[in-house]
Formats: sequence, C-alpha cells, structure tokens
Amino acid sequence: MPQPPAAASRDEPVIRERGDACPGALRLHPADDGFLARVRIPGGLLGAAQAAALADAADRFGDGHLELTSRGNVQLRGLSDGCGAELAELLGTAGLLPAPGHERIRNIVATPLADPAPVRALDEALCAEPKAAALSGRFLFAVDDGRGDVAALDPDVTLLAQPGGRVLVRLGAAPDAVDVAAAEAARAGLEAALHFLDAAAAAGTRAWRIAELPAGHALDAQEFTTRLRGRGIRARYVPDAPRPYADPPAPGVHAGALCVLVPLGRLGTAQWRELPGDLRITPWRSVIVTDTAARPAGLVTAPDSPWESVTACTGRPGCAKSLADVRADARAVAGRARGPLPVHWSGCERRCGRPRAAAWVDVVATPDGYRIGADPVAPHALATALAAARNQPPVSEAAVKK
Repeated sequence: MPQPPAAASRDEPVIRERGDACPGALRLHPADDGFLARVRIPGGLLGAAQAAALADAADRFGDGHLELTSRGNVQLRGLSDGCGAELAELLGTAGLLPAPGHERIRNIVATPLADPAPVRALDEALCAEPKAAALSGRFLFAVDDGRGDVAALDPDVTLLAQPGGRVLVRLGAAPDAVDVAAAEAARAGLEAALHFLDAAAAAGTRAWRIAELPAGHALDAQEFTTRLRGRGIRARYVPDAPRPYADPPAPGVHAGALCVLVPLGRLGTAQWRELPGDLRITPWRSVIVTDTAARPAGLVTAPDSPWESVTACTGRPGCAKSLADVRADARAVAGRARGPLPVHWSGCERRCGRPRAAAWVDVVATPDGYRIGADPVAPHALATALAAARNQPPVSEAAVKK
C-alpha cells in the first residue's frame, strides 16, 4: 500500500497569471472523446437517488461510464456538445449542485468509515460564504477521524479529530497546528481557507494552493490562532502536532460495510447500479457500500488484488497529450508482475493522477515506447510483461520517483 507523502518544499513561488481551469459540473472541459464534467462529491457522500442520477447522466449525455478521481469525485466523459443546461438541471434536481459560484470549491476528502456529520458541516460553511467562491478548484480540504488516512493526501487544510471532542486544524504541510473544539471545526476550516485567500491577495501571485504561497506570505499557525480568537473561536496553538498515518481501506468487509475497489477508477453504469443504497466514494477509487453481500461484476471485493496498487491517467483516446492507451496496457499487464510499490501509468511526462506516496514506480509513455521506473523487486518482470503485452520493449529504466 502507498506510504505517507513527504512534505513538499518550494524554493521559488508559483506565479499564476490566470485562474485555474479545473472542470466542474457547470464548466465542461473539451477532451478528445467529447466534453468532460467533474461532479464534486464532498467527503464522497452519495445518496442512492444521487448515485442513480449520475448513472442517468452518463447514459443520457455521456459514454455510459463513470470515473472516480483521486479526490473522491465523479467524472462523466464523452458528453455531447450542448448538453450543459440539461446536465445541470438533472444534477441540480438530485441535490448535487450547491449555490452558484461554489460548485468547484467543494473539494473535501474524508475518512471513508467515519461519521459524515463533520463533512456536511464544513461543506455547508463553505457554500454559505460568498468569499469562499474565490478558491481555486484545486484547493483541498481533508476531514480525518484521527487515523491519518486522508491527512496524508497533501491537503491544504486538514481537520484532524482528536480525543475528547477536539480537532487539530493544520495549514498545508506545516508541523504545527491549531486546536479547536469539534463543534467549531467547520468554522475554523472555513477561516483557514479565507486566511489563505487573504495571503494570496497580499502576495499578488494568484496562488491556487497553500504550498504555492511565497515564503514572505506563507501561512503561520500562530497568526491563524490569533485570527480564530478574533472570530470568537477558542483556539490553542500546538507547536508540534501529531501526524498519524493509516493505509486506506483494502477491498473487503470493514465494520459492517463493504469496500469495493474499481480497477483504474472507471466503471460502466450497469456496474455502478449494482452498488446498492447510499455510497461513500473514497479518494483511492473505491466505494463503500453497506450491503456486505454485494458482489458487483468486474469490481474487486476481496483483499490482495493486484489492482490495489495500480493507477493510471486517462491516456488515449480521451487525452490529446497522451502518447499511449495506458489503461489498456495496464489491464494487459496487471497481475503478471507485482512489486512492493504502487505503479502509476502515465501517457506523458505530466504524470496526471500520480499517487500521493513517498515512492512509486513510474511507467511513462514516450514517443518510442515506455520508460519504466526501477522497482527494487521486479523491474525486469514488469518490463517483460509490458513487452509481451505490447510487443514493444520499454525505452529505459529510471529511478523510482520520490
């Protein structure tokens, strides 16, 4: 399973000259296979009627498939030109669209098996604040029940539950944090986002994420503590905050619920409709269902599957920049060669969707074939399996990404 990510560092500030172009449910993105819509699902929480509405949208307007993202959202692909208004009406009726202007900022990942109430409280706070609409579509919140699973996903703002009804609010990858009562956590999370927006405006860099702020405008937890107190929130500065880590849930039964892994995060609407009742989509491209007897065709419902450590970008034919159909190649190779590190398949050097892990094996398409990272256990096995699947040897073996 993936390991916790190393804290990111930036020697130079990122200068943004425009707003981000992240797609949404209302802002469709043109791709090679049609238009793409990304529906934000805060905390992965989906009612049964909402899940049915997404399947209906994929069948009516798209290619009949749904994609799960690394932030627990759902993408619809192959959308027809001019379907935007009808799609928005369908999603809005299902309760999948918030107030205008806030649709793309609802990026909240959450511990899949935890109480959903903190997620709903944070989402309501964000959608009720007009200033929050200025956040980029890449700004990420994590609501972690204390185990450290989603806190390891490089969030901008982490709400980490603590014993005794307390929550630690962490800004980016900082070592320190601010302690608040659980009842104030949603307000504190919103204030953290507004604190970032104020810093980004002062810096003049139009930063999209906390890590992009230049050093002179980096967020300070002590200053944030003072800000919270000024808003009437009882806050305590914690100089050396804990950083727990837990693996994501493996496919199988957990505490009366079933974790269903979706290979490469893509499934047809018929498979989607086999997932019963209310759903919780995880950031690891799996779905939590309450019916432990469910066994959807083609999906993984038991642990130790090779698909637990294989991810891929969209690749061909959906992405114009991709040099290969990476998903088809990943499917052809899966199970033939498996090492201790996750493997990510990329159609180009951008490596979209790569794991938030300390180390992984890169399989990157180049104009001449694939370049494969050196897995400490089985680099040659992976290269051999790939060559057999494509009848095309990899270009070279490079170091493991860190």
